[in-house]
Amino acid sequence: MPVWERPEPQPRAAPVPLSREKIAATAIRLADAHGLDGLSLRKIAKELGVGPMRLYDYVTNRSELLDLMVDVVYARIADVGQHSEWRSTVLTIAQATREAALEHEWFADLLGGRPHLGPHALAVGEANAAALSEAPGVRGIDDLQRALGALNAFIIGAVRREVTERRTARSTGTDEAAFQASRGPYLTRMLKTGRYPTIARLVIDGAHLNAEETFNHNLALVLDGITSRPRA
Repeated sequence: MPVWERPEPQPRAAPVPLSREKIAATAIRLADAHGLDGLSLRKIAKELGVGPMRLYDYVTNRSELLDLMVDVVYARIADVGQHSEWRSTVLTIAQATREAALEHEWFADLLGGRPHLGPHALAVGEANAAALSEAPGVRGIDDLQRALGALNAFIIGAVRREVTERRTARSTGTDEAAFQASRGPYLTRMLKTGRYPTIARLVIDGAHLNAEETFNHNLALVLDGITSRPRA
């Protein structure tokens, strides 16, 4: 039986009371600090001050633990609520998803695999799908599936790229501007060959784009594409 449908174990006399909510909150705190690679039930038990075997009354394995953690994050995304206009709902959910991934970078690692089926994840999915179903250009279930696929592909790709850049900057001690400066002389020599004229335009004439503004701009482009009638 999925963890969502199993009742919580009955409280018992113990120095440290436990619940799935408390276990998930501790796991999220550890994952925020150290990432998913360093996360284990043993470490969570140590943080809580209990024996590891006690946790197995609440979660049977690491996969269930991740399910609980993810759904806590989805609960916060669901809190943004629905709006009367479909586009506002989709924009708000997408922006909340990006903010959640930046706050909990491990969350980005768990996007794009098998669907999340916790109650809050389902609530977010329902709100998104219901809103998109009202968009112009979405005329049936096939259109809706494609629209959701395009939207999710953009969101997942965008947040993973942003999270990866942040991690790279931390691990190397070099942010994007410093990396560009270090490769500047080499890139200048390559562009002077004339073999990469379009890249040269992007480098020389292109502005340094703000991540949040770029996300919102490209999200709007995706929604504009969804609302238009696709070409045959």
